[in-house]
Amino acid sequence: MSKKLKKELIFLIVVLVFFLASVAVFHFVSAPWYIEAAVFAVIYALSGCKVVIKAIKKIAAGQLLDEDFLMTVASIGGFVIGEFSEAVAVMVFFRFGDWFERYAVGKSRKSIAALMDIRPQTANVIRNGEEVTVFPEEIEVGDVLIVRAGEKIAVDGVVIGGAAALDTRALTGESVPRDVKEGDEVLSGCIPLGGVIRVKAKQKYEDSTVAKILDLVENATSKKAKSERFVTAFARVYTPIVVGIAALVGVIPSLITGNWLEWIFKALTFLVVSCPCAIVISVPLSFFGGIGAASVNGILIKGSNCIEALAKSGVFVFDKTGTITKGEFVVTKVVAESNYTQADVLGAAAACETGSLHPIALSVLKAAGKAEEGYEISEIAGKGLKATKGGDVILCGNLALMRDNSVQVGDEADGVTCVYVAKNGVYMGRVECEDELKPTSAEAISSLNKIGKTVMLTGDNARVAEKVSASVGVSETFSSLLPGQKVDCIERLAEAKSNGETLVFAGDGINDAPSLVTADVGVAMGGKGSNVAVESADVVLMYDDLLGVVKARKIARKTMRIVKENIVFALGVKIAVMLITALWFANMWLAVFADVGVSLIAILNAMRCGKK
Repeated sequence: MSKKLKKELIFLIVVLVFFLASVAVFHFVSAPWYIEAAVFAVIYALSGCKVVIKAIKKIAAGQLLDEDFLMTVASIGGFVIGEFSEAVAVMVFFRFGDWFERYAVGKSRKSIAALMDIRPQTANVIRNGEEVTVFPEEIEVGDVLIVRAGEKIAVDGVVIGGAAALDTRALTGESVPRDVKEGDEVLSGCIPLGGVIRVKAKQKYEDSTVAKILDLVENATSKKAKSERFVTAFARVYTPIVVGIAALVGVIPSLITGNWLEWIFKALTFLVVSCPCAIVISVPLSFFGGIGAASVNGILIKGSNCIEALAKSGVFVFDKTGTITKGEFVVTKVVAESNYTQADVLGAAAACETGSLHPIALSVLKAAGKAEEGYEISEIAGKGLKATKGGDVILCGNLALMRDNSVQVGDEADGVTCVYVAKNGVYMGRVECEDELKPTSAEAISSLNKIGKTVMLTGDNARVAEKVSASVGVSETFSSLLPGQKVDCIERLAEAKSNGETLVFAGDGINDAPSLVTADVGVAMGGKGSNVAVESADVVLMYDDLLGVVKARKIARKTMRIVKENIVFALGVKIAVMLITALWFANMWLAVFADVGVSLIAILNAMRCGKK
């Protein structure tokens, strides 16, 4: 709690004690009306001056019908008809409700604010052989950073010296520190817990993980869910209607019966009851709490509309490489034809893969050690690469590439990812690679199978796809897909889903961006995923773990359940009390409960969204 909130709470408690003491004294001791009015006027001034001033400013700006206006009119009206204690009660408890709202928003904001602390203020960089301090925005690709214990890593990079345990909680939600050594990649925002490491910058600050996260968080609340838009539209229509009804309640029966005091009191009570604070406050607060709870778990949700869509998810579609699997291939076998050696096959494949950042290419280059230079490389979308040098042409890719170029392939590998290699139209052999499953993929997909349908999409051949799908238990698999064909599959799956259900797609690569946009909810792997994938997605998992999809859905469903509870509860109580007030029994204390009491209950309920 901030100092300002603490001071205000103490002040309100003192005012409340003064108010309750005054009520007790005037209940047991008879005093002239003007003495009672003066005492309660002082309490009213202490508790209500801020609200009245805000209402006047809003009236001057043309904003008449909000909670400050309603409370001001109702409480001043209470004084006019001589209901001093009730008029003050309206304002005192309204101020408590307002304080509690700000406290709740601050509490929900806390987990998101913690993310904002990951931004490094400065960085220590080696320039011309000397260590200098610069702003993160001044770091260039290739700069070497010196990062000491307790300092934040300013940009994404690779450790080129030293070793340390990294605190990654702000990024991934993972409580256990991650050990890094020379050659390991590190993300900006992580903090070494001991030792000194030297990090070579891979990208500028504006492209780093920290910058992407901060941008996502800052824009998270700009996208409103249907529920939130409903509340805004509802309040805009509802408030003038109830003000009109209150006026009719005060005027028409008074003209008929002549009992102006009774019906004006009922109208003022009706006005207090009708204030839509509980709904207007609690619904956005619930969504904000849900976004905060997700961020604590390393899940960034870009807006309340994403929470609403995620809560209704029933079809879960996954890319394979880098999503279900680690995306870190290792060459397990090189098969050469009789006229070639394994070194020949691997060398030709490496010459083709030079410059590619695809995980398979990186594994081939790592296994080869070095690649022959001077080749002109061209990509054949969805099939592989072509390298040309002088009169030599090397083809490196899948079976479709070989067939398109009339290359006769010998034995095909079964259930593994292969790079087939041919030179000048003659098949040389193949490089077999395997990609490890992520440890929690099977558990995540098992959980999602209990909820709905799981589907895997991959560009790999059917044998590899079937082996992976059998290992993790996905319901359905589509293989040998180009990026455009993945989008077609998602569109067909979306058409076949049940009414009201949404489709979630999770991926990590640049080629997944169209699918992420096409799906109802796009989920990107934020740790190692491409910038394009992260920008295209609705949800980003900073800890590249599919259990994040399960957690995100659970948080979304809890948030939506609480939103609906608050809307039904607040409207139900208010409508009931408004009918009682208008038709039968008017009591300002009942009105205070129907407004402030209901608001407090709704806010308390909304705060549950912020819990893990």
